[in-house]
Amino acid sequence: MHFEIGNAIPGRLYGGNHIDNAVGNGGDRFGHLVDVYAWNPHCRYLDGVGPKENNSNAQNDWHGAWWHSSLTVHSGFVDDDNPYGKQDEKGTYYFEFSRPLRTMDQFQQDAQFTIGQPSNMAVAFWYPTDGKEWSDSEHYSASCNWLILDIQPSSEAAYYRPAPNRSWDAATAFALLLSVVAICLSIFVGYRVSKNRSTAQFTPLEQIQFAEERH
Repeated sequence: MHFEIGNAIPGRLYGGNHIDNAVGNGGDRFGHLVDVYAWNPHCRYLDGVGPKENNSNAQNDWHGAWWHSSLTVHSGFVDDDNPYGKQDEKGTYYFEFSRPLRTMDQFQQDAQFTIGQPSNMAVAFWYPTDGKEWSDSEHYSASCNWLILDIQPSSEAAYYRPAPNRSWDAATAFALLLSVVAICLSIFVGYRVSKNRSTAQFTPLEQIQFAEERH
C-alpha cells in the first residue's frame, strides 16, 4: 500500500472506491492511497499492473486516513485550506489503515492475512526536505529485508465466552408446548368423532324408498 498525502485532506478516508476499482487496478485518483504489491522489499508495482502482470480484475481493498498533532481544527477541512498547518510546525503524524484479512484478489498480488500467522511486509517513508520533489530513491526504508507482520488475536478474545442464548431456549420450550397441545387436541377430536359415529342412528336407503312408495 502506498499513500501520498500531498493532496489528501487530513481526517478524510481514502483508498478503494467504485470508480477506480471499475478500471481494474489498485489506484485511487482522489487521495492516492493505492494498492501495490512487491516481490522484494525494494520494488513495488500498482496492483494489477507490472512487468509480468496486467490483470483487469485487480481491486484496491485498502482504506486509510492521516492526521497531524499540530492541527487544532478536528473536522471540516477542504482543498482550499491546503496547507493545513504552519510551516516547520513540530508534531506527530498519525496514520490509520484497514484492509480485510482475505480479499477477492488472492490469485493475483494481494497477500492473504491470517490471524496468528506471520506475513512479509516492507515499510518506507519519505518526507519533503528543502523543497525537494518526491523521489523513489530518497525514501527511508525501515529495513533492507522483509519485516514480519504478525496479526495476533486480541487479549479479550482469549477470555471470551458466549452467553447462553436464553431467547432460543424460551422459543424451543414454547414450540414444544404447542406441539403437546396440538397432539392432545387431535386425540380429543378423534375420540369425539368416533364416539358420535357409534351412537348415530342409521336408516337404510331401501326403507326410505319403500315408505315413499306407500304414500
